Amino acid sequence: KANDNFLMLIPKKNEKQQWEMNDDGLVEIIIPREKLLDRIVRVFIPIPKVMRIHLDPQGSCVWKAMDGKKSIKEIGVVLQERFGENVEPLYERLGTYINILRNNRLITLESVEIDATS
Repeated sequence: KANDNFLMLIPKKNEKQQWEMNDDGLVEIIIPREKLLDRIVRVFIPIPKVMRIHLDPQGSCVWKAMDGKKSIKEIGVVLQERFGENVEPLYERLGTYINILRNNRLITLESVEIDATS
């Protein structure tokens, strides 16, 4: 929603999205290429049935921190603690990365419901 504070949104991984950690502890997002166009192209060009997106240490840290409970602001704190000034400007970079993940349907963003009675 337009009136939500972006930093307070909770990123949640797409439950159908496959991923694994490689031997270096970095995340690899696994994307099957089984759509009709992929299968047609595969007849003419040898392309793999699965695409793997290899995340760098910072991207892997963000992905692993997305537990469905932490807000974007809290994930930023995790990044800051782990990488220090190497992630600056922190929230501009994190916001761009979160939007890329969302635009590619790897995550959704949910707002936190605030209880007005407490």
